[in-house]
Amino acid sequence: MANLLLLLKALILGIVEGITEFLPISSTGHMILVGAFMGTDSGPYAKFFTLFEIVIQFGAILAVVVLFRKRILDVFRNFKPGQYGLRLALAIIASLVPTVIVAVLFYKKIGKLLMYPLPVALSLVVGGIALIYFERAFGHKGKVRRMEDVGIKEGFMVGVFQCLSFLWPGFSRSASTIIGGWVVGLTTVAAADYTFFLAIPTMFGASAYSLLDAKMKLSGIEVAALVLGFVVAFIVALIVVKKFIGFLKKKPLRVFGYYRIAVGIVMLICVAAGVLH
Repeated sequence: MANLLLLLKALILGIVEGITEFLPISSTGHMILVGAFMGTDSGPYAKFFTLFEIVIQFGAILAVVVLFRKRILDVFRNFKPGQYGLRLALAIIASLVPTVIVAVLFYKKIGKLLMYPLPVALSLVVGGIALIYFERAFGHKGKVRRMEDVGIKEGFMVGVFQCLSFLWPGFSRSASTIIGGWVVGLTTVAAADYTFFLAIPTMFGASAYSLLDAKMKLSGIEVAALVLGFVVAFIVALIVVKKFIGFLKKKPLRVFGYYRIAVGIVMLICVAAGVLH
């Protein structure tokens, strides 16, 4: 029965990860909320689920690689000086510079100080308000319509905005980079495409670092739970990202801002009621 319950929790968390990782709604906030209600943040499997949440992110990353495989290959085919592939690669590197600096200096400290329901709930609310405001202020002004036209300057500034998601867990990496894209003149579609591309090295690096740092031996059922969560996160993310790309071309993102605010308020109520600690 205990093994079946572990697999059920792995299935649910895999679904949550797949849905929330690339939407601007904060996978961290949702994993904390769902994990708290399922009891994965305490008990004998608490350490395992910390590792589990790292591993299933690789499933979500793989989904983006699969969906964007043709465009990724095109980047490498156009990698000569003056071609967009090299320009985009340099923009991605420029985005990673501030992210890596902030991660190295503050990642572990931030995790200890802010990776809790209250600050994450506040981050959800503030991030939701920011998403609504910046879309209204900058979302319609974008002149850079294609991700392939993003330059080093724009890439660096998007990287600066991405640091928000490291400095304040729950803000959402996707939300911060899309907002950054709006501010530097990208259209919503271009900002989202760049966000997906930037996610590959950013998430892979962060997850790989956390995985190497989390040393533990696993039982057979724990390995099975990891595999299940990875596969589910991959499949769900594959579906969600594809749908999200279509959504971006027709609808504004403010609906995600309102959703974030609602979830953040629910979390704050749960904290006040003592349900979340």
